Amino acid sequence: MTTVYERRAAPAVAPAARRSPAGAVLALLWAGAAAVVTLWWADTTSVVGAAGWLTGAGRLAGLLCGYACAVLVGLMARVPLLERRIGSDRVARWHAMAGRYTVCLLVAHIVLILLGYAAQDRASLWHETVTVVLDYPDMLKATFGTLILFAVGITSARAARRRISHEFWYYVHLLTYLAVFLAFFHQLTLGNEFNGHAVATAAWYALYFGVAALVVWFRALEPVRLNLRHRLRVESVHREAPGVFSVVVRGHRLDELDVQAGQFFRWRFFGEGLGWTSTPYSLSAPPRQDLLRITVKALGDHSAAISLLRPGTRVWAEGPYGSLTADRQTAPKSLLIAGGVGITPLRALFETLPGEVTLLYRARTAEDLALGGELEAIARWRGAKVLYALNGADGRRPSLTARSLRATFPDLAGHDVYICGPHGFARELYEALRAAGVPDRRIHHESFEL
Repeated sequence: MTTVYERRAAPAVAPAARRSPAGAVLALLWAGAAAVVTLWWADTTSVVGAAGWLTGAGRLAGLLCGYACAVLVGLMARVPLLERRIGSDRVARWHAMAGRYTVCLLVAHIVLILLGYAAQDRASLWHETVTVVLDYPDMLKATFGTLILFAVGITSARAARRRISHEFWYYVHLLTYLAVFLAFFHQLTLGNEFNGHAVATAAWYALYFGVAALVVWFRALEPVRLNLRHRLRVESVHREAPGVFSVVVRGHRLDELDVQAGQFFRWRFFGEGLGWTSTPYSLSAPPRQDLLRITVKALGDHSAAISLLRPGTRVWAEGPYGSLTADRQTAPKSLLIAGGVGITPLRALFETLPGEVTLLYRARTAEDLALGGELEAIARWRGAKVLYALNGADGRRPSLTARSLRATFPDLAGHDVYICGPHGFARELYEALRAAGVPDRRIHHESFEL
């Protein structure tokens, strides 16, 4: 396919890199956890006996679990500061880690509290469990919320993710909102730290209502505003390579989206049974005033159905997201390394990234090179280089090691390196680049394996 986008002149000089707020955000989250521990400490005058130690530890685990639930939801509220400045994949990893902390704290809270209450009442663990669930205020709702959180945790485990569809995982994950809502009330009615403490109660309400406001605004209202304003529809679908198709989307006033090359949207196509699934796809060309383009490889039922979309199909998009942009650039030279369909965001960057740019494209065969004609045209137009790493005639993969990369790019350590491709490819390449002397701050990558 010949690109339908006018080429944009890339600035000759790289702009100053924008500092990531990741450190400040992490410091804020840990400060919140410290405040929770302080709240428990201030309300705990003394701890006496095994029952007291068990109950006290259970209360602390419960408070931290309640805080972690708010953090868990807030991290996936798709706040632009996080999604565009830190990166969607990095925020998703934080979310996954927060999820593991939450489940561990939840288990600790349940076990320690029940053991402490059982020791205090001199009752069996089973009797104490039934009493707490059925007789304590708001505990029945909290129990249902707990079961939902366990279900979310189980389906998020790596072994389970391999056996279930993305759609099933996604909809189970949405139940997290219900679980947090059901568990919220017992925190205030049974938490000693909140009974008679107006300031602590107000702060807890502010935390949860603040996170709820972020979710409502950025995951509901903002996407509605975007799609009502820009009215996106499929313009055309084009075959680029075996199993690889480009979808051109037309809309109104798309220049107001504030999207950059290298970013992605979450797309929902209301045709071919795709309307139930929202999937991230990068822009494979710089945006135009009325057109956007994505390029998709058929790797599953959803992506395979993309090729069947008809012109005029309504499109729902959320974004833009991602931080694989020129904002990360710190050096006048850049190396873009793409693996397979990872070429899509790098093709857009290849056209627009400032300074001296080289693209290295890894694929099995020449037939698998998607957008190859466009890449060659861009290289001629801006005086850049395109290199290909293809399998040999015997099927042997070319070696992308620290030694081979240094041999090809003698001044590699002075480059910004942008990577996009399968997770294993990106991980191996990152290790090779670090071994070749490229500083961590100059290696930029983003993964959609959420």
